[in-house]
Amino acid sequence: MTINQELLEILACPKCKGEIHLNEAEDGLICEACRLVYEIRDDIPIMLIDEAKPLSVPIQK
Repeated sequence: MTINQELLEILACPKCKGEIHLNEAEDGLICEACRLVYEIRDDIPIMLIDEAKPLSVPIQK
């Protein structure tokens, strides 16, 4: 099950307040501005800056 589209539309990066989008595997939310990935665990996005992982590869939309 993927994240609800309505929820995805209202979520923002907690660090820069910018837009986020699902990664290709649909297991994380990406903020391109901060180059961070916020993991999705059990269909719940973990929007904690301290738990975000650095984005290591260019993202294709």
